[in-house]
Amino acid sequence: MFVLRTAALLVAAVTTGLVAGLFYAYACSVMPGLGRADDRTFVVAMRRINAAILNGWFALCFVGAPLACGVAAALHLGDDGRTVLPWTAVAFALYMVVLSVTFRVNVPLNNALEAAGETDRVAELAAVRERFEARWVRWNTVRAVASTASFCCLAWALVLHGRAA
Repeated sequence: MFVLRTAALLVAAVTTGLVAGLFYAYACSVMPGLGRADDRTFVVAMRRINAAILNGWFALCFVGAPLACGVAAALHLGDDGRTVLPWTAVAFALYMVVLSVTFRVNVPLNNALEAAGETDRVAELAAVRERFEARWVRWNTVRAVASTASFCCLAWALVLHGRAA
Protein backbone atom coordinates (compact mmCIF):
# COMPACT_ATOMS: atom_id res chain seq x y z
CA MET A 1 0.00 0.00 0.00
CA PHE A 2 2.89 2.35 0.76
CA VAL A 3 4.24 2.08 -2.80
CA LEU A 4 0.79 2.71 -4.31
CA ARG A 5 0.24 5.74 -2.08
CA THR A 6 3.68 7.08 -2.94
CA ALA A 7 3.10 6.60 -6.67
CA ALA A 8 -0.29 8.33 -6.56
CA LEU A 9 1.12 11.29 -4.62
CA LEU A 10 4.09 11.54 -6.95
CA VAL A 11 1.96 11.43 -10.11
CA ALA A 12 -0.41 14.01 -8.62
CA ALA A 13 2.48 16.31 -7.67
CA VAL A 14 4.27 16.01 -11.01
CA THR A 15 1.18 16.55 -13.15
CA THR A 16 -0.04 19.41 -10.98
CA GLY A 17 3.43 20.94 -11.02
CA LEU A 18 3.57 20.77 -14.81
CA VAL A 19 0.19 22.49 -15.11
CA ALA A 20 1.24 25.12 -12.56
CA GLY A 21 4.41 25.72 -14.55
CA LEU A 22 2.42 26.15 -17.73
CA PHE A 23 0.13 28.77 -16.20
CA TYR A 24 3.12 30.46 -14.56
CA ALA A 25 4.91 30.63 -17.92
CA TYR A 26 1.85 32.26 -19.47
CA ALA A 27 1.65 34.73 -16.59
CA CYS A 28 5.27 35.83 -16.58
CA SER A 29 6.36 35.48 -20.21
CA VAL A 30 3.81 34.50 -22.86
CA MET A 31 1.11 37.05 -22.10
CA PRO A 32 3.48 39.94 -21.26
CA GLY A 33 5.32 39.20 -24.51
CA LEU A 34 2.12 39.08 -26.54
CA GLY A 35 0.95 42.19 -24.70
CA ARG A 36 3.69 44.08 -26.51
CA ALA A 37 2.52 42.87 -29.93
CA ASP A 38 0.13 44.63 -32.27
CA ASP A 39 -3.52 43.54 -32.31
CA ARG A 40 -3.27 41.29 -35.36
CA THR A 41 -0.19 39.48 -34.05
CA PHE A 42 -1.82 39.06 -30.65
CA VAL A 43 -5.04 37.56 -32.03
CA VAL A 44 -3.27 35.27 -34.51
CA ALA A 45 -0.79 34.06 -31.87
CA MET A 46 -3.47 33.37 -29.25
CA ARG A 47 -5.57 31.47 -31.76
CA ARG A 48 -2.59 29.32 -32.73
CA ILE A 49 -1.64 28.74 -29.10
CA ASN A 50 -5.22 27.78 -28.25
CA ALA A 51 -5.24 25.26 -31.08
CA ALA A 52 -1.77 23.88 -30.28
CA ILE A 53 -2.44 23.30 -26.58
CA LEU A 54 -5.22 20.84 -27.38
CA ASN A 55 -2.94 17.83 -27.48
CA GLY A 56 -2.49 14.57 -25.63
CA TRP A 57 0.44 15.65 -23.48
CA PHE A 58 -1.44 18.66 -22.13
CA ALA A 59 -4.62 16.62 -21.63
CA LEU A 60 -2.71 13.91 -19.79
CA CYS A 61 -1.47 16.40 -17.19
CA PHE A 62 -4.50 18.70 -17.10
CA VAL A 63 -6.98 15.86 -16.55
CA GLY A 64 -4.51 13.48 -14.91
CA ALA A 65 -3.67 15.90 -12.09
CA PRO A 66 -7.08 15.92 -10.41
CA LEU A 67 -7.56 12.20 -11.06
CA ALA A 68 -4.23 11.34 -9.45
CA CYS A 69 -4.93 13.76 -6.61
CA GLY A 70 -8.30 12.13 -6.00
CA VAL A 71 -6.73 8.67 -6.03
CA ALA A 72 -4.01 9.81 -3.63
CA ALA A 73 -6.62 11.25 -1.27
CA ALA A 74 -8.73 8.09 -1.44
CA LEU A 75 -5.70 5.93 -0.68
CA HIS A 76 -5.07 7.97 2.48
CA LEU A 77 -8.60 7.66 3.92
CA GLY A 78 -7.57 5.17 6.61
CA ASP A 79 -6.28 6.01 10.06
CA ASP A 80 -2.67 5.68 8.93
CA GLY A 81 -3.15 8.37 6.27
CA ARG A 82 -4.61 11.09 8.46
CA THR A 83 -1.63 13.42 8.27
CA VAL A 84 -1.51 13.30 4.46
CA LEU A 85 -5.24 13.33 3.70
CA PRO A 86 -5.96 17.00 4.54
CA TRP A 87 -3.14 18.15 2.28
CA THR A 88 -4.29 16.02 -0.64
CA ALA A 89 -7.88 17.13 -0.09
CA VAL A 90 -6.89 20.79 -0.14
CA ALA A 91 -4.73 20.17 -3.21
CA PHE A 92 -7.71 18.58 -4.93
CA ALA A 93 -9.99 21.49 -3.98
CA LEU A 94 -7.46 24.01 -5.28
CA TYR A 95 -7.19 22.12 -8.54
CA MET A 96 -11.00 22.22 -8.81
CA VAL A 97 -10.62 26.01 -8.75
CA VAL A 98 -8.23 25.69 -11.70
CA LEU A 99 -10.72 23.56 -13.64
CA SER A 100 -13.61 25.85 -12.79
CA VAL A 101 -11.79 29.00 -13.90
CA THR A 102 -10.56 27.29 -17.04
CA PHE A 103 -13.98 26.05 -18.15
CA ARG A 104 -16.00 29.05 -16.96
CA VAL A 105 -13.70 31.87 -18.03
CA ASN A 106 -10.63 31.05 -20.11
CA VAL A 107 -12.15 28.52 -22.52
CA PRO A 108 -15.19 30.71 -23.28
CA LEU A 109 -12.83 33.63 -23.92
CA ASN A 110 -10.75 31.43 -26.23
CA ASN A 111 -13.92 30.37 -28.04
CA ALA A 112 -15.07 33.98 -28.41
CA LEU A 113 -11.68 34.93 -29.82
CA GLU A 114 -11.97 32.16 -32.38
CA ALA A 115 -15.60 33.05 -33.20
CA ALA A 116 -14.70 36.66 -33.98
CA GLY A 117 -14.00 35.64 -37.56
CA GLU A 118 -10.98 35.39 -39.79
CA THR A 119 -8.30 37.75 -38.59
CA ASP A 120 -7.90 39.51 -41.95
CA ARG A 121 -11.66 40.13 -42.14
CA VAL A 122 -12.24 41.45 -38.61
CA ALA A 123 -12.75 45.20 -38.81
CA GLU A 124 -12.09 45.89 -35.13
CA LEU A 125 -9.24 43.65 -33.99
CA ALA A 126 -8.50 46.08 -31.17
CA ALA A 127 -12.01 45.57 -29.78
CA VAL A 128 -11.71 41.78 -30.09
CA ARG A 129 -8.43 41.91 -28.23
CA GLU A 130 -9.79 44.29 -25.60
CA ARG A 131 -12.70 41.93 -24.78
CA PHE A 132 -10.21 39.07 -24.40
CA GLU A 133 -6.81 40.07 -23.06
CA ALA A 134 -7.21 41.70 -19.63
CA ARG A 135 -9.84 39.24 -18.41
CA TRP A 136 -7.96 36.21 -19.74
CA VAL A 137 -4.70 37.37 -18.12
CA ARG A 138 -6.38 38.12 -14.78
CA TRP A 139 -8.04 34.70 -14.58
CA ASN A 140 -4.91 32.93 -15.78
CA THR A 141 -3.15 34.46 -12.79
CA VAL A 142 -5.82 32.89 -10.57
CA ARG A 143 -5.14 29.53 -12.25
CA ALA A 144 -1.39 29.96 -11.77
CA VAL A 145 -1.76 30.74 -8.06
CA ALA A 146 -4.31 27.97 -7.40
CA SER A 147 -2.32 25.32 -9.27
CA THR A 148 0.91 26.36 -7.57
CA ALA A 149 -0.77 26.20 -4.16
CA SER A 150 -2.14 22.77 -5.08
CA PHE A 151 1.35 21.64 -6.05
CA CYS A 152 2.77 22.94 -2.75
CA CYS A 153 0.12 21.00 -0.81
CA LEU A 154 1.04 17.83 -2.68
CA ALA A 155 4.75 18.42 -2.11
CA TRP A 156 4.08 18.75 1.62
CA ALA A 157 1.87 15.65 1.51
CA LEU A 158 4.82 13.75 0.02
CA VAL A 159 7.05 14.96 2.86
CA LEU A 160 4.50 13.87 5.47
CA HIS A 161 4.00 10.55 3.68
CA GLY A 162 7.74 9.96 3.74
CA ARG A 163 7.94 10.77 7.42
CA ALA A 164 5.13 8.36 8.18
CA ALA A 165 7.11 5.55 6.60
